[in-house]
Order: sequence, then structure tokens, then C-alpha cells
Amino acid sequence: MELYFIIVIVLFLLAASDLIVGVSNDAVNFLNSAVGSKVAPRHIILIIASLGVFVGTVFSSGLMEVARKGIFNPDMFLFQEVMIIFIAVMITDVLLLDLFNTFGLPTSTTVSIVFELLGAAVAVSILKLIESGSDFAGFVDYINSSKALAIISGILLSIAVALAVGALIQFITRLIFTFDFKSRIKRYGAIWGSAALTAITYFILVKGAKGTAFLSPEAVKFILGNTTIILGGSLVFWFVVLQILLLTTKIDILKPIVLIGTFALALAFAANDLVNFIGVPLAGMSSYIYATESTDPLNALMVGLTEPAQSHTLILLAAGAIMVVTLWVSKKARTVTKTEVDLGRQFEGFERFESSVFARSIVRMILSMGSVYQNIFPSKIRAYINKRFEGARAVVKDTSAPNFDLLRASVNLMVASILISFATSLKLPLSTTYVTFMVAMGTSLADRAWGRESAVYRVNGVITVIAGWFFTAFTAFTVTAIFATIIFYGGIVAIVCLLAVAAYFLIKTHILHKERSVDEEEMEQIYYQTIQNGFDGTVNSFEAIDDFIRSSVSCVRDALDGLYREDRLSLKQTRKKAKKINKKARVITGNIFKTVQILEDKELKKGKKFGKVINSINEIAINSRSIVQNCYDHIDNNHSRPYQDEYDSLVKMYDFLNVEVEEASQILLNKDFISVDDFKETVAKFRDVADSFDLSQVSRIKNSDSSARNSLLYLRISSDTENISHHILNLVTALKSTFESFAVQPALKEGVPNKEVEKN
Repeated sequence: MELYFIIVIVLFLLAASDLIVGVSNDAVNFLNSAVGSKVAPRHIILIIASLGVFVGTVFSSGLMEVARKGIFNPDMFLFQEVMIIFIAVMITDVLLLDLFNTFGLPTSTTVSIVFELLGAAVAVSILKLIESGSDFAGFVDYINSSKALAIISGILLSIAVALAVGALIQFITRLIFTFDFKSRIKRYGAIWGSAALTAITYFILVKGAKGTAFLSPEAVKFILGNTTIILGGSLVFWFVVLQILLLTTKIDILKPIVLIGTFALALAFAANDLVNFIGVPLAGMSSYIYATESTDPLNALMVGLTEPAQSHTLILLAAGAIMVVTLWVSKKARTVTKTEVDLGRQFEGFERFESSVFARSIVRMILSMGSVYQNIFPSKIRAYINKRFEGARAVVKDTSAPNFDLLRASVNLMVASILISFATSLKLPLSTTYVTFMVAMGTSLADRAWGRESAVYRVNGVITVIAGWFFTAFTAFTVTAIFATIIFYGGIVAIVCLLAVAAYFLIKTHILHKERSVDEEEMEQIYYQTIQNGFDGTVNSFEAIDDFIRSSVSCVRDALDGLYREDRLSLKQTRKKAKKINKKARVITGNIFKTVQILEDKELKKGKKFGKVINSINEIAINSRSIVQNCYDHIDNNHSRPYQDEYDSLVKMYDFLNVEVEEASQILLNKDFISVDDFKETVAKFRDVADSFDLSQVSRIKNSDSSARNSLLYLRISSDTENISHHILNLVTALKSTFESFAVQPALKEGVPNKEVEKN
């Protein structure tokens, strides 16, 4: 039994890790609205959320039955078998949630734990039946399959209902208050605010307090049986409080609504979802205690797990402390929260997600429905609606502005509270994670946050998250079943090996998350840099453009090396690098658009060639990516590498291009546009070299010294390289013209070479 005591300790160590990765993922449920609306400084938001988590933890009775008997029937399993189930579940849960955190995708910790328990229990049940030679008809006695079906139905129900209700309520709210809602809030905000706070208060009572230690079953029954009285009393109370605040103070009543809602969701999370993280270790500890009381511990049936779980106050307090600390220090929690906040952002900005065929199809379908909308609603009604939504697509020049306003944040919390409370009272299987996410997406859709410029990326982001929910269920079931099978036959050796694999995986995902965070921070630093005027915006872009050019040309060299070595894996990595560079090009051009938008009318004069700058950047990105893709396709199709003289010509061409890049870099970084004439001579030399190499290749083709495939590849690379050279020249000359077109004021001359200032 000493071995199993060690396993129990391992379960609690895994629980600590699970709390960290679990809270990092679930924090988005209660932080999204407060963080996105910037209702208060981040430390204030975290203090409110921490209080909610701590209160929910203290008052939680654990609700640990789901880990003990909710998914499988423990009286059918021996002690050693349930321990196999529990250790397999905990290892999988830590790995799965950490994977989602690494990529910043919110998922349901309830779904993961349920399907992990189901997968492990199914695997062990089948192995028991095989080893005993029993009939598989008895399999149903081991598993409580109705729970899994309820979870799946909950996913589908959450997606449809939450999105629709969130969009509808936000649409009506925005029609009433518009985007310029300050004056309207003063007039009748107390009515709306009291409704929101009533919903949140009832949510605390129904979802947060249900099943907790401080409320008896009779009290819970009273709450559920006197809903009308509680709602009516709460509505009157909050109306009086808010009306007094409006009449006697200058407090924005939306702020306390958002903060109270954040507290409520955090409390409910701690009170109800704690089972997802420590339920299994507590069940393992209970199993160990039951087994030690038996005369034959290893072969004791776990009938004791069918009894109600006992509350372990110290363990709950320790779990609460870990969750609170995680809220404050976890970078992955910020990543997951940022994903949801950015998907609901009111204005355009850096888009994390790429486009996809499915997303494009959905956007096209919705756009085609626009004609139906115009036919159903008369022009006067459409004009009225559009007038109420004025300001939805306003250009945000302040980079510190919130992602959406307090009105939408309060709707997010109110609607989520109503839906979850209603579902809980009717015992419907709705997931808190799914409801809060889809409500946030529905309100952003109603607020017209998804414009034509960003819709396809936002839709693809939502599709990715939803697909991840189903992936969670499938992966949790499959991986845990595999782990349970390995442990069933491998014993302690298998457990040690799986723990080692888990540790390695966590280290790798930490490194991957760090790399992804650095890449995204670099992109956002470029996009969200503060631009005071057109001149600053232009000059500030030089460094980013220089880095972009260098990275693009570096990709070309990497592609040539991978091509000659026939290194498919290297080319695959280069292709990923080219994709990032293409994304950087979009970020830089987006920043240039922002620069144009803040130009004063008097600055819109001849000489500013922002259009040519944008076009050249895009063309450089396209051509460098084309070279990489052509090299990859050539090797991926198992064609022979270029002949030595072909490769040598391509490398020499690259060397001349690199000289051009170095000169362009010096011009941009030093703002030394007086050297552009010398730069043009360097570009001319490159063209001469490229022309001579093309003639050499034609000669090789004529003499059959090169295969058709290699010749086509050579000519494509050569053509793309010439295009890159051409557009680097266009880019430098366009930036020179734009730079010189600004009237260089004394305050702006700092850092500009004297000869350039004198010239201006």
C-alpha cells in the first residue's frame, strides 16, 4: 500500500498543476468583460476576481460526486483499478488544458474532466471484461453514459442559444442607449441597471451558492421556490440604490455592474468548477482510506465512493490560494483572455487568426442575406437603426482605448447570468465556458464589431474555438483511455514514464508559448505604436520596414539552402517563417493606413506615396513567399535538386540582392535619402547580373544541361528575386518622396541628418 500512498501524493501534485492550467483557461469566463472594457485598472479587476474565487472556495462543499460516481459506477471497480483511472485522468487533464492555454484557446474544464473519466473508465472496464472472459453485455453496468450525452447536448445548446440571445439583447440595448449612451444612462439607466444586477444577484444565489456549505438544502429549495419574490425584491432594491447614485454622485453605474458581475462569475467558478481540478485527487484519497480499512485492500470494491463526499476545508483553502496566485501571475491566463477579448474588439486591429474556406463561406452567406434584410425592413426603419448605431465603426486613435464599452460588458455579464441561472433551475446541461464565450461573440456581432475588414478573421477565430471544444471531448476520451491501458499493463513503470513524458511536454509547451508570445508582442508593438502625427507615423515605420525586408530576403536564402540540401523539414520551417513575414507585412500596412487616417487636410498633398509603399511591401512579401513555396513544392514532389551551376547562379543573385538590402537598410535607419542615387546604381548592377544569369540558363536549356522541372524552378526563383529587387527600389524611393513631402518642423528634426534637413 506504500506504493499507492505515493500515487495519492502524485495525484495531489498533479492537482496543483491542474489548478494552475485550469484557472489559466477558466479565468476568461469572469475576466473577459472587465478586462475588455477596462472598467478599472488590471490590479483592481484581479482583486475583485480574487475575492470572488476565494469566497466561492470557502463556501464550496466540493461537489466532488462527479469524480466519484458521476461518470462510472465505483462499486464495480477494485481499488487498484480506480487508482489507474484517477492517475490517467490527472495526467491527461494537465496536458490537455496546458495545450489549449499555449494556443490561447478557451475550453471547458468540465468537459475535459468528464470525458477523461469516461475514457479511462471505459478502457479499464473493457480490460476487466477481457481478462475475466465476461460477456461485453455487462459493460453498461460499469459506465454512466447519460452524463456524456448531456455534456455533448450542452455544447450544441450553449452555442445556439447563447449566441442568439446575446446578439438579441445587445441589439435592443444598443437601440435604446446607442454608442453615445452617457446622457441616456443618467435618464433611465437605473431601470436597466437594476435589471442587470437582479440577474447577477439571482445568478449568485442559484449558481454560485447552490450546493455550498453555508446554505442548507431547505434554503436552496426556498430560493428556487420563491424566484418571483426574490427577483421582485432585488429589482426594487437595486433600482433605489442606482437611482440614488445617479442623483447624488458622478459614479458611472455601469462600472459597479461590471465589477459585481465579475465577482459573481468568479464566485460561481470557484464554487462549482473546483471539482474539475481537485475532485479526482480527493476521490483517490478517499479510495485509499477505504482500501486501508479493508482486509484485502487491493481487491476491495470501491463501494465507499458511492457515499456523499466529505468537505476538506484545508484542501479547499489551499486550492483557493493556488487559484488566486495563478490569476495574478499566469501569462497563459492573459493569453486565453486576450483571445476572447480580441475576437469581440469593437475596432479593427491586429488579428490573431487567419482566414479559412469555411469562414469565408459563412461571411459570404451572411452578406448575401443583406438583400433579404433590405426587402423585409422599409428604408425608414433601416435608416433609424443605422442612426442608432452611429459610431460603431469609429476609428480609434488612442491605443489605450478599451476593446468595447461598459454597456456591452454589462450585457455580457447580465445575459450570461440569466442563461446559466435559467438552465441551472431547469437542470439543463449548459456549460459556463460555452455560454460566456458565445454571449460575448453574440454581443460583438450585434454591435457591428465584425466589419467587412475583420469579419472573416473573427469568424474563423470563433470556429477554431468551437472546434476546440469538440476536440477537447474527443482527445480527453481517447488519450485517457490510452494512458489507462498503458498503466493497466505497465504498472508503476508506466506511471513514471508517463509523468516524465508529461514533464517534457509541459516544458516544450512553455517554450512554444514564449515564442508565440514574443512573435505576437512584436506584431502588436508595431501595430499599436503611438502615432502623434503623419511624420512620426512615417518615420516610425522605417525600422519595421527594414526588419521586414531583411526577414523576407533571409527567407529566400534559407529556401535556396533547403532546396540544394533537399531538406524538406528545413523548407517546411522556412515556409512557416514566410507565413509570419506575410503577417508582418499586413501589420505594417495596417499601421500605414492608421498614419494616413490621422493626416491633417493640409498634409494631403503631392509627394506622399503611401499607396506605392503599401503595394511594394505586399509585393515583396508575395514574391519571397512564392520562392519558398516553389522550393518546398519541388522537394515535396521528390524532384531532383538544381545542378551545381544553377544553384551557384541563384546564390550569386541572392548575394547581389543582399547588398541591395544592406544599402536600403542604411538609408532607412539613418534617414539618409541623399544616398538614393547610389542605391539605384546598386539595383542596376543586380539587374545586369540577373539578366546574364537568365541568358546562361537559356543556354543550359538549349544544350539540354538542365531538366525541364529544374529550369522552370530556376526561372520562377529568378523572376521572383528580380521582383523583390524592383519593389525594394520602389519602396525606398516612395518612402523618400513621402519623407521629403512633410514640412520638417524644428521639433521633428531631431535624429534627421543635417544634410536632409537643409535640403528640405
